Amino acid sequence: MGCDEKREPASGYLRVQDIPALTQDHCRMLDPAKVERIINEFVQGGPERMQLVSDFDYTITKQRTEDGCAVLSSFGIFNACESLPENFKVETEKLYRKYRPIEIDPHMPVEEKTKFMIEWWTKSGELTSGFSFDQSEIDHVASKYKHALRDRTHEFFADLDRLGIPTLVFSAGLGNSVVSVLRQANVMHPNVRVVSNFLKYRNGNLDGFQQPMIHTFNKNETVLDGNEYYDLVHTRDHIIVMGDSIGDADMASGVPASSHIMKIGFLFDHVEANMEKYMNTFDIVLVDDQTMDVPRTLLGLIEKQHQLNLQAKQSAL
Repeated sequence: MGCDEKREPASGYLRVQDIPALTQDHCRMLDPAKVERIINEFVQGGPERMQLVSDFDYTITKQRTEDGCAVLSSFGIFNACESLPENFKVETEKLYRKYRPIEIDPHMPVEEKTKFMIEWWTKSGELTSGFSFDQSEIDHVASKYKHALRDRTHEFFADLDRLGIPTLVFSAGLGNSVVSVLRQANVMHPNVRVVSNFLKYRNGNLDGFQQPMIHTFNKNETVLDGNEYYDLVHTRDHIIVMGDSIGDADMASGVPASSHIMKIGFLFDHVEANMEKYMNTFDIVLVDDQTMDVPRTLLGLIEKQHQLNLQAKQSAL
């Protein structure tokens, strides 16, 4: 878009400064003009061109609760199950203490982090083998976290379902826990798919995770090629991507180059150290925002124009 067009926008053109949710202090943008341009592309394209790709841990779930209680990750939910062997719990905790600081280190290059993430996921899979386990245990622990979703998540997922927008929950965590939380929170609508690491069984015992391994820095739509979900969404070129880590920003990699992608990053850990990197990676950075208000606002703008278009068509008949 040229400078003249910006000075004299077309009728109905939306400006960032006129969208209250995007003018709050905790909502940061490196390039507001780019955000503005993508929003207007979304609005004109309508819901039929949209898809949502979202991380789960600390993106759909909160990064902190008001009472200060920790929200368990999807793997954390599994690790809290009582029947797990004591040795498994001890060794898993050791892995977490070693690799989690690496995962959120704001200074380590992604290429180096990826090597460590593969180590972490591989060792976790080796530990998660050779003992019996029942899914009902995950359901029991997950029930405690069905209320730990970001504020207005239920409304957001209802909006997505009503508008027929395919929603991919892309998690490097444990898919069994992700699905359990979403189901018990009543947001696992027909338009929602989960791609994650799911438990594998052999002869009644756990046998690691199903392939392919999905870790923080390889989860993107290229792993969906040939997947039923890929067939559903590969022509939907307007994409909202949401995550809380730098690796999440690439979850839409593999879609056509002409796609319009809005990347929303939720930043909570090491805010000052991470700010520059997040600003350079995500189009919108939300600092300690435990709500779904910004993505809901985007859907609201899309739906409003969609309704106007429908009314105009009906009037023309």
